[in-house]
Amino acid sequence: MKKFIQEFKAFAMRGNVLDMAVGVIIGGAFTSIVNSLVADVFTPIIGIITGGVDFSNLSIGIGGAQIMIGNFINAIVSFLLVAFSVFCFIKAINSFKKKQEEAPAEAPQPSAEEVLLTEIRDLLKDKQS
Repeated sequence: MKKFIQEFKAFAMRGNVLDMAVGVIIGGAFTSIVNSLVADVFTPIIGIITGGVDFSNLSIGIGGAQIMIGNFINAIVSFLLVAFSVFCFIKAINSFKKKQEEAPAEAPQPSAEEVLLTEIRDLLKDKQS
């Protein structure tokens, strides 16, 4: 039993597991943001454009079963809106990262020792000439 607990502890404390846990938590928080964007921003705009068409009541009856085509259409539209939102968010982040990478980095300043050695080198060159 002690070996099992040690193995579990080693597994749980590996960097990949902790990174994954943080990713899941951040993903959950990000999900609520994206869902709000879709439900509170995109869906009303689409409702205005389409004149308030609601597919949720659209169904096909086969025998005694109701196939809810409307719910499926709503799920597809919701998926596309979420995918578009995530795409735009990732694209914005990537462009921000690209701008940071393109920014010229300042050349590192030479240390006092390097400056002194450069002066000595230059003096020795002048002396040999």
